[in-house]
Amino acid sequence: MSEFIVPVRVYYEDVDVAGIVYYANYLRYLERGRSEWIRDVGIDQSYLIEQEFAFVVTEVNIKYLKPARFNDMLEVVTEVEATGRARMLFRQIVRNKEQKDLIYVQADVSAAGINTRTLKPKALPKQLVKEIICER
Repeated sequence: MSEFIVPVRVYYEDVDVAGIVYYANYLRYLERGRSEWIRDVGIDQSYLIEQEFAFVVTEVNIKYLKPARFNDMLEVVTEVEATGRARMLFRQIVRNKEQKDLIYVQADVSAAGINTRTLKPKALPKQLVKEIICER
């Protein structure tokens, strides 16, 4: 799948006393990237919830490479690396918007589809699978 990019500005609320992005906030940026990717492929997460479907993150492998700072303009780049019946593996990076080779974070994020009522695995929505196949 091709890259999907979401711009993010680092706000004061995102940083520690040294003006550096607090490490846990990168997880929020990554979540934003995946959420906007789903919206971009035409899937309304509110509709999925009505259908008793949700994504849950099951694993994150993250590497912190460089510190981003207050007021930096970032890009969250999201790509689907692999899919299964009820699982997706995302490869994501957070990089500088102006200097694309300046990468702050690399992450592999595994997300599973679940039934929100039973909390058991649930197959990915057909529309989502179709979009992923069309992109490959």
